[in-house]
Amino acid sequence: MKHLLKLMDLTTEEITEILDIADQLKYEKKHGIEHHLLKGKTLGMIFEKSSTRTRVSFEVGMYDLGGSALFLSSRDLQIGRGEPVQDTARVLSRYLDGIMIRTFAQSEVEDLAKYGNIPIINGLTDYCHPCQVLADLMTIREHKGSLAGKKMCYIGDGNNMTNSLIVGGIKTGMKVSVACPKGYTPDAEIMKWAAENGEFVCTDNILEAAKDADVLFTDVWASMGQESEAEERKKIFAGYQINDDVIAVSKPDVMVQHCLPAHREEEITAKVFEAHADEIFDEAENRLHAQKAVLVKCLGGR
Repeated sequence: MKHLLKLMDLTTEEITEILDIADQLKYEKKHGIEHHLLKGKTLGMIFEKSSTRTRVSFEVGMYDLGGSALFLSSRDLQIGRGEPVQDTARVLSRYLDGIMIRTFAQSEVEDLAKYGNIPIINGLTDYCHPCQVLADLMTIREHKGSLAGKKMCYIGDGNNMTNSLIVGGIKTGMKVSVACPKGYTPDAEIMKWAAENGEFVCTDNILEAAKDADVLFTDVWASMGQESEAEERKKIFAGYQINDDVIAVSKPDVMVQHCLPAHREEEITAKVFEAHADEIFDEAENRLHAQKAVLVKCLGGR
C-alpha cells in the first residue's frame, strides 16, 4: 500500500490489516512500549483546511513512531500562490518521506500521488475522509467485537464523511443505511457501488434508516467552506438529528459516533451526546492510532 487517497482503493484485507496494526500500536502506547518504526522519516503536512484532530494526531503519531512532522499551511507554500500541484509534488518528493494533505479538491490529492514519488495520505477532501472512517471502524470493532453483519446508520448531510462511511462499512461487511434530505444525498457513484456490493439503503426517513442500528453516525449540517449556507441548511436539516426518538428505534445497546466538532441541539442533542461521550472520544482518540497504522503501512515499518 503506497498511498491512502480514498477507501475505495483499498481491499477488505488491507483495511483489516490497518485496523489490526492500529490495535497493536494502541496497546503498545498504552503500555509504554516504544515503537519507533519510522525513525528518521519526515512527514510533510499540508493544510489548506485547518483542523484540530488531524494536525495533532498526525504530529503526535509521527513523534510516537520516531519520525518528525512539518506543518505546512497554504500560506507557507507556493501552492497557495499559484504554483502547479505537480511542481509542488516533485519538489517535496525530494525533501520528504511522505505527505499528508487536508484540502478541498480530491483531484489535488490524486495529482500529488500522480506527479510525486512518495506516499500521499488524504487527511480530508470535500469528497472523502478516509482517515476518520478508519478510526470509526476501529472504534466500532473495539466496542462491538466485529464489523461484519453490524448495521451502521448515518443521519445528516451526504458529505465526505458519508461517502467514506458507506465505502468503509460495505467493504468490511456492515449493513449501511443513510438518511439525508432530498438533494443532499451522498455521491451517486458511491451509492451505486454500495447497492451492487452490499446491503445499502438511502432514504429521507430518519426512523426507517435507524431501525435496529448497531451504531449511529452524524456530522455537522454545514461543513467547512459552507459557512455562508449555515442558516439555510438549518432549515433544510431541521429534524435530521440523533435524539431520543432515533435512539429508541435502534438496538438497545446502540453506540453513537460523531467525527467532531459537534453542534449540540443541531445534528445531535446534548443529552445523547453526553450519554455516548465515552464512545465519541474513543473515536477521536483512535484517529491517532489508525493514522499511525496508515503511516506505518505507507512509509514503511512493521
